[in-house]
Amino acid sequence: MLISFIRTIILYTILIVVIRLMGKRQLGEMEPMEFVVTMLLANLAAVPMQETGIPLLSGLIPILVVLSMELLLSVLVYHSVGARRLLCGKPVILMEHGRLLQENLKKTRITPDELTEFLRIEGITDLASVKYAILETSGQVSVLPYAKFKPASAKAAGVQVEDTNLPVTVISDGQVLAENLPKLGKNRAWVDDVLRDYACRAKDVYLLSCEPGGKLYFCRKERG
Repeated sequence: MLISFIRTIILYTILIVVIRLMGKRQLGEMEPMEFVVTMLLANLAAVPMQETGIPLLSGLIPILVVLSMELLLSVLVYHSVGARRLLCGKPVILMEHGRLLQENLKKTRITPDELTEFLRIEGITDLASVKYAILETSGQVSVLPYAKFKPASAKAAGVQVEDTNLPVTVISDGQVLAENLPKLGKNRAWVDDVLRDYACRAKDVYLLSCEPGGKLYFCRKERG
């Protein structure tokens, strides 16, 4: 029991390190090659976790080999267009100037119902307003409507708006993030003043954030 527990912790830690070394792309929308590698790593780690008779090193070597291959292929894909096309594929145009490209839909096995669903997710119900709909290599559909159907920007509408400021987290789940205070030009005394205004202690705060302009967002922890 103890050996299985220790082996699981070791393999879990190594998998986390491996995924981090593979880069942030693997944590978002994955290319086909990246999806295969992720699934393969999970299966390789499951065997030594369950079979204590297999030496731990025998379980680690395949994981490290897969990681090495992934890193090498990533470099190859970065420098070679041909390898990129072969391993990752290329975007496919599904709609052009409001017209469904039926051959491309058939080739990618996307039905008209699925395409219209993608468009609805983007807030588009009029297919004639779509200039291009492109199936990306990640499997997502990018939609580019005609300019006249795009929402007007503040600049185009002649409206003056304030720039959006990135809020800085001051307290997260009861913990004061002192390293973030210099970003706001504040100190711990300022935090204490804010807490007094809300009549609470830091450990009672679920989230407190502040924009550079001074606007606060406060959320108290729920009881029970």
